[in-house]
Amino acid sequence: QVQLVESGGGLVQPGGSLRLSCAASGSIFSIYAMGWYRQAPGKQREVVATITSGGSTSYADSVKGRFTISRDNAKNTVYLQMNSLKPEDTAVYYCNAHLRVKDYWGQGTQVTVSS
Repeated sequence: QVQLVESGGGLVQPGGSLRLSCAASGSIFSIYAMGWYRQAPGKQREVVATITSGGSTSYADSVKGRFTISRDNAKNTVYLQMNSLKPEDTAVYYCNAHLRVKDYWGQGTQVTVSS
């Protein structure tokens, strides 16, 4: 069992930056693949970025070059650094932990990009 708590969301102007954090507890964090997903109003949840237990990363085309996912296994935390934010990045961002067939989700954090 894994508990995930996101933080770092908020309101930012276009072109600005935010860093999301996801703190994990309850299991061996380092063995899980971690990911960030987002869901905008009226849209399906979509993957933003993932990082494997070995540190390999992948990104949605829409965020490549602007977002960076990282993890600190000593702190049981995964991060999403978001730069050059656009209004279309506005969504609730969710942290995910994945191991074999199990998925765990955080409660989500709102990111709003608006002037």
